[in-house]
Amino acid sequence: MAEDIDRLDTNVPETARIWNYLLGGTDNFAADRAVGDQIIATLPQLAEHAKLSRAFLARAVRYLVLEEGITQFLDIGTGLPTADNTHEVAQKANPAARVVYVDNDPLVLAHARRLLSSTDEGATEYVHEDLRDPEAILRAAAATLDLSRPVAVTLMGVLGHIESDDKAKSIIDRLLRDLPAGSFLAMYDGADTDPATSEATRIWNVSANPKYHLRSPEQITKLFDGMALVEPGVVPVTRWRADGPAISQFCAVGRKP
Repeated sequence: MAEDIDRLDTNVPETARIWNYLLGGTDNFAADRAVGDQIIATLPQLAEHAKLSRAFLARAVRYLVLEEGITQFLDIGTGLPTADNTHEVAQKANPAARVVYVDNDPLVLAHARRLLSSTDEGATEYVHEDLRDPEAILRAAAATLDLSRPVAVTLMGVLGHIESDDKAKSIIDRLLRDLPAGSFLAMYDGADTDPATSEATRIWNVSANPKYHLRSPEQITKLFDGMALVEPGVVPVTRWRADGPAISQFCAVGRKP
């Protein structure tokens, strides 16, 4: 872990740390805050949007545990610890829930022990892998999760880092291919429904690493081809089993048949 921190370049803004700053966290550096401030100047409500997106994660996890009986989660692109982490929400609903977090940011790795607090009945593990290598993710996750039983894969705000729709879909398909029927995909990402969001994304991409690509709601819907969408389908994060104002972060939960 120390070796990863030694390689950390704090002068290069990183997505996880910028998002941490927008959520009010302290695990970020001046370069991350500078980009965050530029984005907030363009889209002042983005920090609130970040919190609303996080709230969708909590609602989706509770739904999957309490209404679908899911007890295993593969949270890819988890980012830095903040409020209502997946294992906290899942294990509050079912103490036996098992969660594997996946991220490739060295600072996230350094803070992994914050995430590795589990109930005695359940389990929480952290895997240092990249979204672009689903095979490696699944191999590592199998040490903690029983992949012969249903798993909920969560991709919260990370597929936008994959520019190609075909590549994003292939990653999803590979993650779900060998999981049993009754497994789920839950995700949200930025949508191109608002000019201010598009401008904030342009600013993000000038400095931040990795770059982020907005999709239309129709493109997001196509990522769920082959799955049964849970009602209400592809909607703003504030409208998924909630009743808030529409924002340009869209989400959905799909079931593998």
